[in-house]
Amino acid sequence: MTRQQIIIVQTPGRGTTDLTGEVARVVRASGLHSGLCQVFVQHTSASLILCENADPDVRRDLEMLFARLAPDGDPAYAHDSEGADDMAAHARSVLTANSLTIPVGEGRLLLGTWQGIYLWEHRRAPHERHVVVTVLGEA
Repeated sequence: MTRQQIIIVQTPGRGTTDLTGEVARVVRASGLHSGLCQVFVQHTSASLILCENADPDVRRDLEMLFARLAPDGDPAYAHDSEGADDMAAHARSVLTANSLTIPVGEGRLLLGTWQGIYLWEHRRAPHERHVVVTVLGEA
């Protein structure tokens, strides 16, 4: 049995948006007892991360680290057609993930105690992002 839903996320710009609750709602609504939940972002300048959900400093520190790894406006970039943060956003997306797979058991996401699912917007401006949630398994 499969259930699929697209979640539309309005990001405030660069940073993380917690999707855990919305993904959990899709899993519950699927009626599946056990299986897998696959989450996929349909964009090349945003990504998905499974991250610590207790201390927001973790996500702030990740942002600082990625600013060092893929800085905005690096003069070495050839691709900058959408602004100084364009290539940096693509690089950050490639260095993270565009999909996550989480096990489902007893009708719920089997996340660890401190794990959350986040959409990581890599562009500075707000964007509308589409996230496909697919739940596969047995009722």
